[in-house]
Amino acid sequence: MQAAALAALTTYLIVLDLTDAHDLGVAISLTVLALLGCLAIFFVARVLGRHSARARGPAVVIQLFLIATGGFLLSVGPRWLGGLMMAVAAGTALLCLLPATTRALGLSTDSPSQQR
Repeated sequence: MQAAALAALTTYLIVLDLTDAHDLGVAISLTVLALLGCLAIFFVARVLGRHSARARGPAVVIQLFLIATGGFLLSVGPRWLGGLMMAVAAGTALLCLLPATTRALGLSTDSPSQQR
């Protein structure tokens, strides 16, 4: 869902770059950054879909970046979008850290004293 939203944003930015770019360098940089974010979320989600524990850390880090971006939007941009972005990112990060997710990824939830 997040990768699809960033893909839509990237497409919108490409259209803006081609039709109404006042500073082409900044416009292209922003578009490339959105594309890289989209690809990062897509590949991390793919690896998580394969139940690989290695992707959980990067997934949480991406969500933290999205929470920070939502906080920025709360202060300067459309507040509804910032709030929505923060809520979705916080929920996704929480889901990544739940014990059920830990078990699904094959990580142990037992403390060392319980493992005998």
